[in-house]
Amino acid sequence: MTNTKSETRRQTDERHRTGRPNQPTERNGCPECGGRLHPDENQTYCESCGLVVSDEPIDRGPEWRAFDSAERNRKSRVGAPTTTLLHDRGLSTVIDWRDTDGYGQVLSDKRRKQFQRLRRWDERFRTKDAAERNLKHALGEIERMGAALGVPDDACKTASVIYRRALEAELLPGRSIEAMATAALYAAVRQAGIPRSIDELAPVSRIDYLELTRAYRYLVRELELPMAPPDPLEYLPRYASRLELSNETERTAREVLEAGVEEGVHSGRHPVGLAAAALYAASRLTGEDLTQNELSTAMDVSKVTIRNRYQELLEVATEG
Repeated sequence: MTNTKSETRRQTDERHRTGRPNQPTERNGCPECGGRLHPDENQTYCESCGLVVSDEPIDRGPEWRAFDSAERNRKSRVGAPTTTLLHDRGLSTVIDWRDTDGYGQVLSDKRRKQFQRLRRWDERFRTKDAAERNLKHALGEIERMGAALGVPDDACKTASVIYRRALEAELLPGRSIEAMATAALYAAVRQAGIPRSIDELAPVSRIDYLELTRAYRYLVRELELPMAPPDPLEYLPRYASRLELSNETERTAREVLEAGVEEGVHSGRHPVGLAAAALYAASRLTGEDLTQNELSTAMDVSKVTIRNRYQELLEVATEG
């Protein structure tokens, strides 16, 4: 018994000294109690005392390497990632609308009728109640308007989260789905700092301007969304590029507008109108040929608004 304990202690000291566990076999048994060892796919342990004497887990990860998210998505051999832009987050099945098989061959009449029934039942099971049908329609509207306005996917996903919060808070009764979806998208655009005005969202939506503004104010108030005032500086690069203005004119317009913002001229003013007035003032200073009519057409702002904001910016520049 003394020799057995000494041998066990010697093996343990050797394992601690070298940092490499002894590779046990059925012949030498457990190093602690001498019991029978049981090999598993992940480890080898003693059946008597439960001591884990060998731990070699199997790597079940992919056999390829990826250095960015695009490469990871391209090499992955699983389904599409989940997304909040789908009412079921993309976890359900999708039956293709094309009546062809995996080899591109056209299905027979019998098989085509079968798949039509499968599509119909699949659609019914994906939207089992009114709330899911509401959410599906609203998210489709958000994605459609985002594509029409060139809004990034991240902002559209933020809009889908805002709409889901409104649906959970029961803010939808008494208001149209299109109005709340457009309001959620505008709130997401404002939070992301994307230069898209509410005047641009109204034409692509299926509601009028007044209903959209009411829905937006209601959504922000009830959900207590943090909203900073719109920054007119965000609109300068977009419209300067659309009007093909020089870098000098854009830089001068930014300086003029920054001076006006410091004096509080932007408070209560439409950001697009201020940006148009700053571009007009900069074109006058740099000698670039730009008329109020061109600005009004490109930026959808009246010429009266451009002249009024232009005079306000000139007063600030004169005082400075």
